[in-house]
Amino acid sequence: MSDDFQRIFGTAPTGVWAAPGRVNLIGEHTDYNEGFVLPIALPHAVRLTAAPRSDGRLRLYSAQGDDTTTDVAVAELAPGAVAGWAAYPAGVVWTLREAGHRVGGADLYFESDVPTGAGLSSSAALEVVVAAAYRDLYDLPLTQSELGLLCQRAENVFVGVPCGVMDQMASACCTDGNALFMDTRDLSQRQVPFRPAERGLELLVIDTKVKHDLGDGAYASVRSGCERAAALLGLRALRDLPAEGLPAALAELPPELAPVVRHVVTEDDRVLRAVELLDKGEFGALGPILTAGHASLRDDFKVSCAETDLAVEAAVAAGALGARMTGGGFGGSVIALVPAGVTAAVGDAVTAAFERAGFRTPVLFTVAASQGAGRLS
Repeated sequence: MSDDFQRIFGTAPTGVWAAPGRVNLIGEHTDYNEGFVLPIALPHAVRLTAAPRSDGRLRLYSAQGDDTTTDVAVAELAPGAVAGWAAYPAGVVWTLREAGHRVGGADLYFESDVPTGAGLSSSAALEVVVAAAYRDLYDLPLTQSELGLLCQRAENVFVGVPCGVMDQMASACCTDGNALFMDTRDLSQRQVPFRPAERGLELLVIDTKVKHDLGDGAYASVRSGCERAAALLGLRALRDLPAEGLPAALAELPPELAPVVRHVVTEDDRVLRAVELLDKGEFGALGPILTAGHASLRDDFKVSCAETDLAVEAAVAAGALGARMTGGGFGGSVIALVPAGVTAAVGDAVTAAFERAGFRTPVLFTVAASQGAGRLS
């Protein structure tokens, strides 16, 4: 990366940073409802080679891009000023300045093996790695959690995607061998052991190759439905509706909003049950919770699609203990908890099912809970 950095920018880099993508074990669409989430960081990451600049220019280059360099003045950054992938890192620099941090320009060279459009938070990793690098380059007094919050603001305000905070916090705060149990209301968090290999299990990711794009309006629409339902129920957020009050609440709501509320309330309960199981080391018992979560996303929240539904169905039929969509929905990836001895068979079954259905060939790989963002060198 150092040679490529010098070739593109004509200077020597200062260091290298990395920030991972994530999968969410359970707790989908609960974060912007101030509920509970349980993600892990992936071994797949965005790596950033960087050096500060003294002239106030921000230069961005991606090894996965079109061989062009984005060059903008930091002082001129504003929402809407930068388009495409470069809006994510530029938005982080803008947000740091808006928060009162004295930061200048930089040369930033990105490489990534986080699949884009797969619901694995490649955009959050892109944001967090920039925040981590800027913290070091400009000696900023920021914690990992503060990095995550700044990056969420960058995506909300600069990029214009009304995402919750989970993706950025997972990329910043996850630790090796653990899932991050987080209350997205007060941002309290606890590392929960997630080492399925110790129980002879593997976590299989199935990238359906259906592009996942939160910027297309569908995500904003489901979030708006949650906010409308909370307002009608007189709640700050759907997090405040207890499970025992769900039947009465559903009877008060318009028919189109009742399923949305049911998903959020039952999904919060699934997160809490999952944490209890992981604390006991009962990893295999997590399987039915995953599958129930997918059914809720499919039937109540209606953010699944034919490919993710088929991946779940085929994986479970072939021996997976459970499977579910992960990410915002409308495509993306499925995770399956699989006994190690049948991982290959499950993968073959999913691939064959996709071929029969005329879908694109999925990409499959196993993952382990990995480390959050930081400096590599």
